[in-house]
Amino acid sequence: MQSLAPHIYNQSLALLTDLYQVTMSYGYWKNGLHDKEAVFHLFFRKRPFGGGYAIAAGLDLMIDYLNHFRFDESDLNYLATLKGADGEPLFEQEFFDYLAKMEFSCDIDAVPEGTTVFPYEPMIRVKGPLIQAQLLETPILNLVNFSSLIATKASRVCIAADGDEVLEFGLRRAQGIDGALTAARSAYIGGCTSTSNVLAGKLFGIPVKGTHSHSWVMTFDDEQESFEAYADALPSNCVFLVDTYNTIEGVKKAIAVGHQLKEKGKRMLGIRLDSGDLAYLSKVSRRMLDEAGFEDAVIVASNELDETIIGDLKKQGAKIAVWGVGTNLITAKDQPALDGVYKLSAVRDKGKEWEFRLKLSEQMTKISNPGVLQVRRYFDKQEYMADAIFNEGDDLSEECAIVDPLDSTRQKRIDPTLSYRDLLVPIFRSGKSVYTSPPLREIRDFARDELSRFHEGIKRFIFPHQYVVGLERSLYERKLELIKQIRHLK
Repeated sequence: MQSLAPHIYNQSLALLTDLYQVTMSYGYWKNGLHDKEAVFHLFFRKRPFGGGYAIAAGLDLMIDYLNHFRFDESDLNYLATLKGADGEPLFEQEFFDYLAKMEFSCDIDAVPEGTTVFPYEPMIRVKGPLIQAQLLETPILNLVNFSSLIATKASRVCIAADGDEVLEFGLRRAQGIDGALTAARSAYIGGCTSTSNVLAGKLFGIPVKGTHSHSWVMTFDDEQESFEAYADALPSNCVFLVDTYNTIEGVKKAIAVGHQLKEKGKRMLGIRLDSGDLAYLSKVSRRMLDEAGFEDAVIVASNELDETIIGDLKKQGAKIAVWGVGTNLITAKDQPALDGVYKLSAVRDKGKEWEFRLKLSEQMTKISNPGVLQVRRYFDKQEYMADAIFNEGDDLSEECAIVDPLDSTRQKRIDPTLSYRDLLVPIFRSGKSVYTSPPLREIRDFARDELSRFHEGIKRFIFPHQYVVGLERSLYERKLELIKQIRHLK
């Protein structure tokens, strides 16, 4: 029987999309609109996990996807098999001929991975032929939404750990191969120091760590014998899992084997607790280790941890130095999806002016923002003060005032003496990559440093401080005018 994995992963990914992207693209082509220029933006509406921020991730995965974006013969042969309700082919052969020759030619701008971002801020801007920008909606959302969600979750876990080492331990509970790899990479961006996923270590250069499981201990007739055997096999990797039978007795046996390692010139790195009252057991274990002369041996904890549990254990004075976080991190169990969307905001015929577009709704939260958007982040010395979402063609040099898009009574004038930087940077120009992705370690450091420049309150898990983000006033006024025009036409 042929393996499924090579069948999935060793081929074109152009059809990693929803059918309606293809049918709309066919409709554009059929109506002669395929070369009309369009602008789409990817953004999210709600702060994940009820927190104060999100961490952007997934850009490098998107770049790799777009560098290989093309329809091959097998893609087009499959599309030719699709039928409409009348039993006739859904698409014309000429459409396939067009797709076969189509070369990616969009301009794409995005916030670098690791950037702290907030609701309604464009994280990615796609500008180019309408048919291409439309076809990219689903895959870009797929690559960026989950990555950003997990990077944000990892950041929260690491904040709770307050400087302690956090290991990503979730491979066995992850949502498939892609979920495991994407999550391991994103968790590292969010602040985790290593992963148990060896393939992620190979592919992304993430440090890998791991010890042994309960099955190792249970294989032997005696727990101490299992520790001795492990120490004999891997004397430089000895973190003993001590809770298979009785945690306190397990610690005693780990200490005995630790003395044997010392006699051989080696060092017991620590012990791992995976069940029971972690606060109490860690305190007892710490005292036992210190009294035995193993002050430098760390206590690792696992067992369904998340930022809330870690924070609570820290408050209880738990003597845990390393946190192994699995299921709740790698699946973002308390919020399994980021509500990222991808909305059309402007169109034009070649050589003409942009015509703004927005999606109207009875809910203000779902009315999209029009224009060719950019985000300007203002700062005073080292602290970020406010973000302005503005139309790229507008001049903000003299004065900038921003309006909360959901509450017009909340407005803020930006001090013109503040420094600033624009968040969206060039990634592709005319379909060619112009961006050099930094090493993953640098992305991780950037994410940490960026977050440190915000008010501490945005990092609170309960009722976080709300960072100031708004539409530049003239853009807000144009949005209102466009809403009025659309409603009048209705």
